Amino acid sequence: MYTPGSKPLEGVTVVDFTHVLSGPFCTMMLADQGARIIKLERVGSGDDSRQFGPFYGDGTSVYFYFVNRGKESIAVNLKDPADLDLVSKIIAQADVVIENFRPGTMAKLGLAPQDLVKEHPRLIVCSISGFGQTGPMSGEPAYDTVVQALSGLMSVTGFPDGLPTRVGTSIGDLAAGMFAYAAITTALLARERHGKGTTIDISMLDGLFALLEHGLMDALAEHIDPTRIGNRHPSIAPFDAFNCQDRMLVICCGTDALFQCLCDTLGLSSLKSEARFATNEKRSENQADLKEELEKALKQDLAQVWRNKLESAGIPVGLVQTVEEAENMEQIRVRQMIYPLGGREVPGSPMKFGNYDSNPATALPPTLDQDGGKLRDEFKGP
Repeated sequence: MYTPGSKPLEGVTVVDFTHVLSGPFCTMMLADQGARIIKLERVGSGDDSRQFGPFYGDGTSVYFYFVNRGKESIAVNLKDPADLDLVSKIIAQADVVIENFRPGTMAKLGLAPQDLVKEHPRLIVCSISGFGQTGPMSGEPAYDTVVQALSGLMSVTGFPDGLPTRVGTSIGDLAAGMFAYAAITTALLARERHGKGTTIDISMLDGLFALLEHGLMDALAEHIDPTRIGNRHPSIAPFDAFNCQDRMLVICCGTDALFQCLCDTLGLSSLKSEARFATNEKRSENQADLKEELEKALKQDLAQVWRNKLESAGIPVGLVQTVEEAENMEQIRVRQMIYPLGGREVPGSPMKFGNYDSNPATALPPTLDQDGGKLRDEFKGP
């Protein structure tokens, strides 16, 4: 029953076999929404990311701390029959199981996803892997950069005269985590309607391929291989990063009216009547010439000055900021996208609910086996 201040996923229990980033990112989001996350970790070392830098002064991994709040930790040896029996008892009372081992690993443990769902018909078992549970590459190992390279994403990132470039975050892992979260919550809703659980198969490669957007428009519709174009939009102009007197500014004009307003604001009203800039199609064809004309004006003043003028005119605009500048934005702080946790700051949750508590999970990331004794007592059974 709904109560004010509750969280959307309260009452949902998740058995979390995941490690490093894609899976823990997903289960952190589930924890933020109120799900109980029972994190199974390797005896002795735990989640691999506990050893990844950077580290806080007390030796705690920042990497681990950022994606493991709100979870309970139990250290288990999945090759030990007693521990495997305990895990099976926990699964029997769970709503969701999520794992990101290499395909086939769960089956070797006697926990094949399809068998778990057959044994527990309402159970949802989500598997995240580099290439999915099927296909000729399913058994191959993968890391984020490998998947960025294979997906085509690196080939369209960067400038025409530069080399293919990795996106500046682990987007393959994070996208897989988000797709897993979406699939799990979708399956939970379906279970409420139909009473049936399901397996879920999430591939990092599938996720990045699905996000290629304009690259796939070229490849699938136009049958051409897209190339790197830097910061500009492939089919809208002006829609790019421009040099001002001191730094770069992004300006995005998606309509003729916005372009005309931009010209007036920059003191370039004469450009509005030029045939080569008369329509978006023409501006896109002549984007290099247009950028040169705009930068002549923009270089006459500071980026912040132009930002204020363009914003006042209703033109979408933004400074090209550093991460430190972004973190200090009032908008970021007001939206609680930086959240205090245990005297430290962590990324907040981008999901805001009107009738539910939208705050991230408040429980600190667990130490290894922090909840082991309690969980063993709870699930030991007869």
